[in-house]
Amino acid sequence: MSAAPVPAGPQPGSETARRRGWGWLLLVPGMLWLAVFFLFPTVQLVFTSLYDPSGSYEQGYAMTWHVANYVDAVRDTWNLFARSFLYAGIATGVCLALGYPLAYAIAFKAGRWRNVMLVLVIAPFFTSFLLRTLSWRTILSDQGPVTSFLQTISVLPDDGRLLATPVAVIAGLIYNFMPFMTLPLYASLSKVDYRLIEAAGDLYSSPFTGFRKVTFPLSLPGVVSGTLLTFIPACGDYINAELLGTPKQYMVGNRIQAAFLTEHNYPLAASLSLILMALVVLMVVVYVRRAGTEELV
Repeated sequence: MSAAPVPAGPQPGSETARRRGWGWLLLVPGMLWLAVFFLFPTVQLVFTSLYDPSGSYEQGYAMTWHVANYVDAVRDTWNLFARSFLYAGIATGVCLALGYPLAYAIAFKAGRWRNVMLVLVIAPFFTSFLLRTLSWRTILSDQGPVTSFLQTISVLPDDGRLLATPVAVIAGLIYNFMPFMTLPLYASLSKVDYRLIEAAGDLYSSPFTGFRKVTFPLSLPGVVSGTLLTFIPACGDYINAELLGTPKQYMVGNRIQAAFLTEHNYPLAASLSLILMALVVLMVVVYVRRAGTEELV
C-alpha cells in the first residue's frame, strides 16, 4: 500500500509557515509611515479641495463639496501646468543626454577612478538644495562669467542676459536633478555584461549598432527609473523658478506655494496639488507601460 503524497510547500503550523507569518510584521513600520505621512494627508487634501472658496483664513472654510474648485483651478492656471511639464521635460531630456555618457564612462571606462567619479556625482547633495540654487544666481548674473563669455563670443547681445529667463530656470533644474538621472543609469549599466558588447563587435556590428541593439536595451530599466526620478520632482519644483526666474517663468509649484503660504487659499492650493498629482501619475503609468521593462513591470 503506497504512502499518501506529501503536499508541496510549507504546511500550516510548520516552522517555515510561522516564519513567513512573522515576516509580514516587517511591513508594519513602512505601512504605518505611509498611512500617517501619505494616505492621511492625501485624504485631508481631498476634503480641503472641496471647501467653499468664498471662505477665508481668518473665518475658516465651510465644507460645501465645491467640485467646481477643480474647474476653476484648471481654467486659471492651465498655462502654469503646461510650462511646468515643458520645463521638466526639457530638463529630463538634457539630463538623459548628459547623464548617459557619464554613467557609461563610470561603469565601463573609469577603472580605479570609479569610486572617485561616483563621489563627484553625489557631491552636490552635500550642500543644501537652496544654497546650490542661489549659487546659480551668481553664475548666471548679468556680470557673471557665463553671461560675459557668451557676450564675448557674440552668442548673446551686449544687453542680453541669462538670469530671469527660461534658460536659467531649466539650467537650475538640470543641475539640481542630474544625480537623480546619473545614478540609476550607472546602476543599470554596471549590471550589463561587457562581454555582450564585445560579442556585438565580434559579429561585425558597428559601435552605434551595438549600442542601439545591445547596450541601450539592457540599460532601459535605468533610463526609465532615471527619467521618472528627474521628471516627477522637476514638475512640482518651485525653488528654481523663484530664485532664477521671474513671474513670467513661474511653474505650478510656485502657484501652489503662494496659495498655501501667502494667500491662504487652501481650496485652490489643494485642488492644484491633486490635479498635479493626478496628471503626473497618469503620465507615469502611460510612460511605464510604453517604455517599461520586465524589471519594472
